[in-house]
Amino acid sequence: MYKSFTTILFLTFFCLEVFAQTAQQTTVQTIRGRVIDAISESPLAGVAVTLKNTNQGVQTDSDGYFRLEKVPVGRYQLQISSIGYENQNISELLLESGKEIVLEIHLRPSTNQLAEAVVKAQSSNLSGAVTSIQTITTEQIFRYPGTYLDPARLATAYAGVANSNDQANGMVIRGNSPNGVQWRLEGVEVVNPNHLSNAGTFSDRITQNSGGVNILSAQLLGNMSFLTGAFPAEYGNALSGVMDMRLRKGNNQKHEFTAQAGLIGIDVAAEGPVGNKGASYLVNYRYSFTGLLGLMGVTFGGENITFQDLSFNVSLPTKKVGDFTFFGMGGLSSNTFEGLRDTTLWKVQKDGFDINYKNKMGAIGVTHNVHFGEKVLWRSVLAASGMESSRDAYVLSKKTFQRYLTQIDTVSKNKISFTSSLSYKINVKNTLKVGVFVTHQYDELFSLSTEKKSDGHAEGLIIQPYLNWQFSPVPKLTTNIGLHYLNYTFNRTKSFEPRFSINYQLTNNQSISFAYGLHSQLQPPQLYFAQANVNSGNFLPNALLQFTKAHHYVLSSQRSFKKGSYLKAELYYQKLFNIPITTLNPTFSAINLVEDFTNEPLQNLGKGENYGIELSYQQYLTNGFYALTNATLYNATYTGLDGVKRNSRYNGKYLFNLTVGKEWERTKNRMLGTSLRIVWLGGYYERAINEQASIENKRLIYSSSEAFTVKQPDYFRPDFRIYLKKSKQKYSRTLALDIQNVAGYQNTSYSYYDILQQKIVRQYQLGLIPILSYRWEF
Repeated sequence: MYKSFTTILFLTFFCLEVFAQTAQQTTVQTIRGRVIDAISESPLAGVAVTLKNTNQGVQTDSDGYFRLEKVPVGRYQLQISSIGYENQNISELLLESGKEIVLEIHLRPSTNQLAEAVVKAQSSNLSGAVTSIQTITTEQIFRYPGTYLDPARLATAYAGVANSNDQANGMVIRGNSPNGVQWRLEGVEVVNPNHLSNAGTFSDRITQNSGGVNILSAQLLGNMSFLTGAFPAEYGNALSGVMDMRLRKGNNQKHEFTAQAGLIGIDVAAEGPVGNKGASYLVNYRYSFTGLLGLMGVTFGGENITFQDLSFNVSLPTKKVGDFTFFGMGGLSSNTFEGLRDTTLWKVQKDGFDINYKNKMGAIGVTHNVHFGEKVLWRSVLAASGMESSRDAYVLSKKTFQRYLTQIDTVSKNKISFTSSLSYKINVKNTLKVGVFVTHQYDELFSLSTEKKSDGHAEGLIIQPYLNWQFSPVPKLTTNIGLHYLNYTFNRTKSFEPRFSINYQLTNNQSISFAYGLHSQLQPPQLYFAQANVNSGNFLPNALLQFTKAHHYVLSSQRSFKKGSYLKAELYYQKLFNIPITTLNPTFSAINLVEDFTNEPLQNLGKGENYGIELSYQQYLTNGFYALTNATLYNATYTGLDGVKRNSRYNGKYLFNLTVGKEWERTKNRMLGTSLRIVWLGGYYERAINEQASIENKRLIYSSSEAFTVKQPDYFRPDFRIYLKKSKQKYSRTLALDIQNVAGYQNTSYSYYDILQQKIVRQYQLGLIPILSYRWEF
């Protein structure tokens, strides 16, 4: 392994050197955009926009537009200031010759004009959240190591967030199951937007909201909000976190193209103007590199993995009736594993199985924004999303040389969602936002094995009205009071959820905040449709299960520093209740489920508790250096029917992240960069296996009285990235090598009883994976 790694690294450095041989004159490009009010989205005229450490600066015109031309390529910070609004210093802007930078900047009104602006990445926080929120940018996705160009994997670099398994992008937030996460696109909840939704699971079965890689290519993504607790009033039907994805608009003045090839896949993107009235298009197609290899007969560990996707966003602004966008995405993925036909070669039980997995997902929608004067914004979104997944598992017979079906899973979910909201800036101290989400949801699921069955369908409306009042009773103090209501008509369950937050600006660069929220979430379909036995017909004992709920409390303190960095501490407590448990197994709790289910009757009597402290320090990219480091100490427990408090499945107890990077401008047109990320996570818990009973019954049997008593070894993984960017007058190129788990450390995935070896076997996560990529923008 290390000999191969050395060879790859040598070849990469050789390519980088050849890639950088020719010198050229300094190339220039344009930074332009629009500055608008964050509440009403009305344009702001006369805003000063300045490139820091240069003599270039302009003011926005009457429509809020600005344009900085003939800017040499490189890294920049943009300073935005206007009387009556909070100043902004936007860092981590990368200007390359192949693509203009086009920004939409939202300024918030200020009752207490700060003496000095806070340096930060471009914000996407339009919800007013004051705690537990991060802005994820596309530029970070491309720059940070080990992301697979996936926002969910980048999110694990932040405090309190860990990956459930290297093979998937499941997010464990503050000790909660990945099932507690909600995915949004353009402000509405969508079905699972990930390829290969069975990746990284113990049973290899289909999950509801994670997968191998996101279907949306990073080429299409704009700035995203990632929330990890005590959500504002507009967010509902989520327990642990929300990934609120937004699409960027295409360039509305010139045509631009991007091509990228790497281990993830081959991407081609195009964008440009439609007509001459400010409309634009943006489209991207991607085909997996593993799929191309599969066409040539090359597999990975016997698995033929393939995926492809297409995404688009069309922006159509108008002068009289507001701005429209039409967006869509679609993806196909499959994973085929063929067992060995020569039974003498079998070493583990999987060698005697055939497994076929297929998935298709799509979403399409339209948004409409219109502002009335300088105080009112009306925003509406209509979207439809759907997914279908299937998985069949066959066991091969040593005697008959035939195969027999042992597991079958088919999952279908469709959503038609509509949301409309009205934001009203009453005055500089008071803002009111009211809105509603109405989603028609259809679920159909069939899951069958030799021991249990889940079979059924559900159709109903998910209705979620909300309101939020933001006010500043005194200077430096901002308060949010909100209410969210969740109603699922399928089983007539409902929940009233108060929300509250307060932020006090202690000094120009230091603040303290507190947030509270009651949150609830629908149960996974496999629980609603679980049947008492495989022959129980249409009887669904769990169809009337209530929502799982949680009280979230967060206390936060943040101090910002002059050179583009901040230090933040967050103390949180989550009290979970209404968790489904069973009277037949006192140690069972649905809080620990991901893709699996139980066929026993359930009741909403379980409890859980998560608490911890998160310390974070982030240095935005300044003078060629950036860093993100954090430490989390936490505890996640649950209580079953017997009243005993036990470790939850994802109670790692501690999590440490370190990401550092450095860039060097070798000339004005060439940039060399490296980055390193190290994650150290306390091992998760798993159920104890009754080895003797497993041997006697020739199948995996757990010790029911020892639920989640086995702690896995600590997880440790270093990732490394090196890249070279080169700009010419009309195009730019990037050559990069991204190495996940550069040390080749063996991290435990899970333990299982292998019927072929007749013993307990430990399965490991991914080892060293080098990803060489080449990107061309023109």
